[in-house]
Amino acid sequence: MSLPTEGKLLRVFVGEGDRWHGKPLYEAIVLEARKRGLAGATVIKGFMGFGAHSRIHTAKLLELSQDLPIVVEIVDAPEKIEAFMPDLEQMVGDGLITLERAEVLLYRPGRA
Repeated sequence: MSLPTEGKLLRVFVGEGDRWHGKPLYEAIVLEARKRGLAGATVIKGFMGFGAHSRIHTAKLLELSQDLPIVVEIVDAPEKIEAFMPDLEQMVGDGLITLERAEVLLYRPGRA
């Protein structure tokens, strides 16, 4: 699989506790992206953050949070990202979705 030089970077900000059909939302997003043949996805777990409700979520030892911030990043061709958006918008209840241009410099599988 190859990617065009001009791609799109999709970022989805959700909470660790968000769910979709019984599974973690971030996992459901990654599995749906894989099913649709997108180039790849990365899930990043935050240590601290807040969102639209202005509640602080933190990983501090004394204040264990069950809803730490999660970011899912996906880079692919603009048309593949745009085709994924309607389903993604249904999946994300509370959260933030951003989209920006991405210059793809290298995309290849690791050496066997």
